[in-house]
Amino acid sequence: MIELEGVPELVDPVMVAAFEGWNDAGDAASTAVAHLDREWKGEVFAALDAEDYYDFQVNRPTVFMEDGVRKITWPTTRLSVVRVGGDTPRDLVLVRGIEPSMRWRSFCNELLGFAHELGVELVVVLGALLGDTPHTRPVPISGTTSDADLARRMDLEETKYEGPTGIVGILQEACTHAGVPAVSLWAAVPHYVSQPPNPKATLALLNRLEDLIGVRVPLGELPEDARAWQTGVDQLAAEDSEVAEYVQSLEEARDTAELPEASGEAIAREFERYLRRRDGSGPGGHATADGGDGTPQTPFLRDNPSGRTRPPRPPKASGDDEESSED
Repeated sequence: MIELEGVPELVDPVMVAAFEGWNDAGDAASTAVAHLDREWKGEVFAALDAEDYYDFQVNRPTVFMEDGVRKITWPTTRLSVVRVGGDTPRDLVLVRGIEPSMRWRSFCNELLGFAHELGVELVVVLGALLGDTPHTRPVPISGTTSDADLARRMDLEETKYEGPTGIVGILQEACTHAGVPAVSLWAAVPHYVSQPPNPKATLALLNRLEDLIGVRVPLGELPEDARAWQTGVDQLAAEDSEVAEYVQSLEEARDTAELPEASGEAIAREFERYLRRRDGSGPGGHATADGGDGTPQTPFLRDNPSGRTRPPRPPKASGDDEESSED
């Protein structure tokens, strides 16, 4: 039995989790949870025992000095709670850490033990993957679940993925088997600019999470960071004609694939978000994952995982070019 001391009774709690590593392209997902923790001043109430789940030759501890005293930080997963006010208050249990090296079933069971003790009503796991998506377009976000009823009620896809999976997929399935409603939100990050951070993908995940659980997320400086990121990538891509041509081909494929939706639900969702934010108060304004102007940061173009020195041109066939998420 997990004993929780000092944690108040929570209101309609939702657990939001993200893990660094294989599930976290561009650090987009872990940065999203870190943003929630920072903006809502989360209070850490638990940390999993690092000895149980991590290989320290893979994820090494770090040494630092504090007030002249030498200390060590061990890689682990921490849980914090944030209280979200407003007309319909709701509490969030934030889970942030590194994908464990071993004993994944025990890891998930321990997290589910906390979820049970805290009365969590829904688990949302955030992830990010590399995909053939242009940086100049809104970040594709896919919401999936293994629960057919939940998929219908929350307008999500019922996952059909088969293949290698990470801790995001394992945790979602563990929730399903334990009878805890669970959803995964995946952001597609351009493979040719995969170097973290990717504030545009982080912003897109938070916008989708906001719609899913019905809370207004304070965005802080994320909209400005996303615009600056896109401006920087635009400038770097423009300096390489092959990359610029490749990005244009991705844009054409994306626009063709999404044309039927351009005047439908996507615009309706964006307009609803605008209306919610127009009269709201607090930090952050309305923003989407679209880019814009701003001060350039220093992202850089990277080769894709296949090791090619230049990204290949996609085929001219008008198929769906988006890479499907795993869960």
